[in-house]
Amino acid sequence: MNTSTNTESTFNAQQFPKHIAIIMDGNNRWAKSRGLPGIAGHKAGLEAIRGVIKSTMHYRIPVLTLYAFSTENWSRPHDEVQALMNLLAFALSSEVNKLHKNNIRLRVIGNTLELAPEIQSLVSAAEDKTNKNDGLQLNVAVNYGGRWDILTAAKSMARSLISDGTVPDMISDADFTRHLCLSDLPEVDLCIRTGGEYRISNFLLWQLAYAEFVFVDAFWPDFQKEEMQGALDQFSRRQRNFGNSGARSFEDPRA
Repeated sequence: MNTSTNTESTFNAQQFPKHIAIIMDGNNRWAKSRGLPGIAGHKAGLEAIRGVIKSTMHYRIPVLTLYAFSTENWSRPHDEVQALMNLLAFALSSEVNKLHKNNIRLRVIGNTLELAPEIQSLVSAAEDKTNKNDGLQLNVAVNYGGRWDILTAAKSMARSLISDGTVPDMISDADFTRHLCLSDLPEVDLCIRTGGEYRISNFLLWQLAYAEFVFVDAFWPDFQKEEMQGALDQFSRRQRNFGNSGARSFEDPRA
């Protein structure tokens, strides 16, 4: 996806999403197309992450959520899973100082209790180090699934009902949302998926209810500044009525 050099100038502040979520797909196919092992694609994908963080900061988009490892990814070959976990550990240990220097706050969402103790410690250390940063909010979904998120929220809500005696019929959408991951952040406005696939793969099922979707043919390692500009250009031209009819408006009734 190529865009003209004038794309950026057509945007205005209202047209930017407050929260972008990305399904980073195509690392293995990128590597295979080059005769490389799959892990080479994941390593190249890490460089693409660095680039998209820079782009997100450039456009002053407040929140970026990246789908790094799903609950279903454990079914991949053991060697690939282990290589991914090693790469995650490397990224957490090598990138946190850079994130902190750039005022980025990191949060890892998902069932981290199933991760190796070493990775759990790295996650905690990275989150603690960047906790007070007030720049870009970077969320990385690891061992995450949308169904897991909703089920975990339902269990949390049930415990609340038992403890405070709330009548189930009194539960509102907002009451339930508070128990989900990312509930304190703006809802997702734009979801990008790379790799030419057209599905959401159990990602942020609740949070994507009113998101705009952009599907990009490029494999994730090839997702560069031009592809980000193209996705933002598509977003800026969408009419978002959130179920209402009438003239185009950037007023979000979810707020």
